[in-house]
Amino acid sequence: MIKLVKKDIIYNFLILLCSLFSIEVLSRVIANSTLVSFAILRILLGLIFITIIISCITSLLKRNVTKFINIGIVTIFSIYSFLQAGFHNFLGVYMSFKTSSQFGAVTSYIKDFFLSFKPIFLIVFIPLVLIILYYIFIDKKINVIVNTVKSIVTILYCLLFLVLSGYVYYLTIVTPIFQNAFQSISNKELFLTASNPSIVIDQYGTIGFVILDVKAILFPIDMKEEYVVRSEEKKQVSINSRVFDDNAWNLLINEEEDGTLNYINQYLINNRSTDKNEYTGMFEGKNLIVIMMESVNDIFINPEYYPNFYKMLSNGWYFENNYSPRNSCATMNNEFSGLTSLYSIYNTCTASKYKENTYSESMFNLFNNNTKTKYTTFSAHNYTEAYYPRGTIHKNMGSGEYFGVEDLGIKYSNEYRNWSNDDDFMKSFLNILDRKTSDGENFMTWLTTVSSHQPYSTNSIQGDKYYDLTKNTNYPSDVRRYMSKLKILDDGLGVLLEGLESRGILDDTVIVLYGDHYPYGISTKNLNKVLEYDTAKEMNAERVPLVIYNSEMNPYTFSGYTTYLNLLPTLANLFNLNYDPRLYLGTDMFSDEYRSLAVFADGSWKNEKAFYDASKMKIKYYSSDEYTQGEIKEINDLIDEHVTLSSSIITNNYFEYLDEKLKEYKEKANDFEETTCPIT
Repeated sequence: MIKLVKKDIIYNFLILLCSLFSIEVLSRVIANSTLVSFAILRILLGLIFITIIISCITSLLKRNVTKFINIGIVTIFSIYSFLQAGFHNFLGVYMSFKTSSQFGAVTSYIKDFFLSFKPIFLIVFIPLVLIILYYIFIDKKINVIVNTVKSIVTILYCLLFLVLSGYVYYLTIVTPIFQNAFQSISNKELFLTASNPSIVIDQYGTIGFVILDVKAILFPIDMKEEYVVRSEEKKQVSINSRVFDDNAWNLLINEEEDGTLNYINQYLINNRSTDKNEYTGMFEGKNLIVIMMESVNDIFINPEYYPNFYKMLSNGWYFENNYSPRNSCATMNNEFSGLTSLYSIYNTCTASKYKENTYSESMFNLFNNNTKTKYTTFSAHNYTEAYYPRGTIHKNMGSGEYFGVEDLGIKYSNEYRNWSNDDDFMKSFLNILDRKTSDGENFMTWLTTVSSHQPYSTNSIQGDKYYDLTKNTNYPSDVRRYMSKLKILDDGLGVLLEGLESRGILDDTVIVLYGDHYPYGISTKNLNKVLEYDTAKEMNAERVPLVIYNSEMNPYTFSGYTTYLNLLPTLANLFNLNYDPRLYLGTDMFSDEYRSLAVFADGSWKNEKAFYDASKMKIKYYSSDEYTQGEIKEINDLIDEHVTLSSSIITNNYFEYLDEKLKEYKEKANDFEETTCPIT
């Protein structure tokens, strides 16, 4: 019996290890990741550790049961790797159990999801096919040979090997040589938190990620000590012409005992403050409409098909290198970032999970608290709360009132492929605007459209309405349906412009438009048939329009690289609102402090000089002007600092805490001044 167990351990171990490691290698082939790296060694060691444990257990069972278990394990991880490849191709991010709430949304457009899969994804099933064929045709012959060979190890040796492989695996996590020179998130932190799925999969493998992902949920790790260390390294920077009374904040910092909260306090109070500039107050006293356009990319820039949007783009400020990075729950998370200038938490439906948070520094609240001009704030979206609880989220961000599709009184369908129309949306918005501003009040509003949402692979009311608009092109059918839906959005923009002009308020209104994300569900191959650049390379798929328009402004094209994170501080400066730039992780795009940089969800970044791929930790240059290794590390560290800081702000509901504490400490500061002031 002992001999049989010893033989089966080796036998099962080798079969399972070869199968699982083959899946990992093939997954890297699909992801175009390097096959020769320390990460591959770490992945192999991790699989050795796991498969030894499994083999020790299954060797005690009957052979047929063991075969069934081995095939089951390989099947599960083959399917998981296949789905991960498809999910990343479809949405641009890897799925995590932390975003399981989005699985239901994916099933709503399951046809589009599977149509987006590439044939190469099927190669992850090769190990599964081989292990099945092996057990059917070769296993019995091998068993005859194995039973004649004397066992060469004992169970004790097996356990010793288990400990040894585990220790070597640990060394690959903590030893500096296994850390990429550009990598800002340590392998240890990735192992403990699984915070960045793209980098975790690259460093630990697809199988390693699912284990670490589950572990992070069951046994969450508080990185508080890491935060405290980082906050001590943050240096004080000079304050410019924007003057702030930090007495109460400094008192709070001196007495706060929570390390994480004080990490945030110290970072923000020392954060760089942008100075006023020639654009400060350019739109002071005007109205503001921000429109986050559903699934809009640069295909929308077409004067023939979409004249209303093109009119605003060509006569306004056009940001030609703007990006809306995809992440989990992209629409709501990107809306959240636009309203707060915070990074959403990469693998979390941030706005929904933390819907009870309040944000005193949000766009709504800056206009609510403006003392120079009184604003009425409200927001609207022409769909239900089936996916995101905007009614709660917007209210807690300071929106005076939120209008969902029922409140708007427009037709909509619960059938996923048939959305409400954006032209109806704009008509309803104008009616609400009449009621909200009947006494001539200024207004600030946030609108999120829906008509151009997928699916595009199937017939729909919106997809068919203007399908013949592109009949003389050779565009694929899904692109043509998408362009039909964009036409409905453009019709809505026409309704808006005409409505504002007829009310005599067009000149006094600033309109900001940006795409929430590119139209996922359409392959990059098909998008490339319309666009002039390759959407499959260097995050080009994330490129979307950003336009700031006022009928009295001079046209201007902004060439710097940017994202929705910079929208709020830019508008705050343009409207000369009373705001503290230190509280935002984005930067006023017209300030001297602005750094041309588009940062993506996995920590990758791009500008005029280069594209840095965080998942592969490689950089590609667009010119001979190259960064030093230290400069790349500096950018990566800053991004990691901001992502870590943002996560801490959100998970700790920091701005609610700060508001309450500053009120308390302002009273203490006032009492202190009164008791120390000399009597005259």
